[in-house]
Amino acid sequence: MIIGVPKEIKPQENRVGLTPAGVDSLSKAGHKVYIETNAGLGTGITDEEYKAAGGFIAPAAAEIYEAADMVIKVKEPLGPEYGMLRENQIIFAYLHLAPDPVQTDALLEHKVIGVAYETVQLANGALPLLSPMSEVAGRMSIQVGAWLLEKNSGGAGILLGGVPGVEPARVVIVGGGNVGLNAVKAAVGMGAQVTVLDVSNSRLAYLDDIFNGRIVTLMSNNFNIAKSVRDADLVVGAVLIPGAKTPKLVTEDMVKSMRPGSVLVDVAIDQGGSIETIDRVMTLENPFFVKHGVIHYSVGNMPGAVPRTSTFALTNATLPYALKLAGKGAEQAMKEDPALLHGLNIYKGNLTYQAVAEAQGKAYVPAAELF
Repeated sequence: MIIGVPKEIKPQENRVGLTPAGVDSLSKAGHKVYIETNAGLGTGITDEEYKAAGGFIAPAAAEIYEAADMVIKVKEPLGPEYGMLRENQIIFAYLHLAPDPVQTDALLEHKVIGVAYETVQLANGALPLLSPMSEVAGRMSIQVGAWLLEKNSGGAGILLGGVPGVEPARVVIVGGGNVGLNAVKAAVGMGAQVTVLDVSNSRLAYLDDIFNGRIVTLMSNNFNIAKSVRDADLVVGAVLIPGAKTPKLVTEDMVKSMRPGSVLVDVAIDQGGSIETIDRVMTLENPFFVKHGVIHYSVGNMPGAVPRTSTFALTNATLPYALKLAGKGAEQAMKEDPALLHGLNIYKGNLTYQAVAEAQGKAYVPAAELF
């Protein structure tokens, strides 16, 4: 199979779809890998490193899309790339289709096979290709929040961990999944007072156990969220429903109750966001805005700020699935691996992920009916 890795064109997106180790593995499995020139520079990977691993350098994205049977990316295709998509081409990337009908229509129109990293799902519910970026984003949410709480950033001038004799910041994390767990690790490590809310009693018990009572755990409901948010210095939205739009759990009234200079970080913005007042996706260049006196951070590609860590972590997770897709072809690979089949969102003009169809009011066709 011919595999293409284009340079990412999303603003301030410096990650790349494959590392040289990934190129090496695919090349040794008998596949040909084309990488757009300078695609890895933002991650610190040169064209020479890719060539040494067995890759071929292409001068432009158009040549990548024209040649590739499978395109491996980080972020979803954007407008300038839509016209380069080819029928039956596999697009293997973070697609986040639920809040993005424009992209959905483009992928449907071009009859590609769209396999979304974020919906590949194991039998136990784990999301192995979302997990590494959730880890990065969860830890970054606290790092970013600490920066925004500084007075020079517009925040209330609070040190996250406090000092002896002065109370630390109060951090509230809505969602105790992978993002939430990693946010807790960072916040506890920095000495903050941490409250975590989740809808699962067993998950709260797990978090309470591993942090040995160092955090407060609360059942996630409107009453508890409102009370926690009102008293918080930093709120992290860490809610995820695989492939679906995120529910707005932090309402505008809750935000209005917060003290001026408090901070909101919505890690779920790629899926529509869990904070009602965050109504736009920001960029790493222009990452936040202020509303009701509260700082709102809503960058859609947070891990792009640490591209080297993120790229290597991502390839570690995606490579085994890329080898299956390339070695067996999309249909056979997904027949043999139910987790990979969960990743199928678009198949040759059909929308095959129910949560996306429901979010956009489009027709849903189960993959089992198509191959």
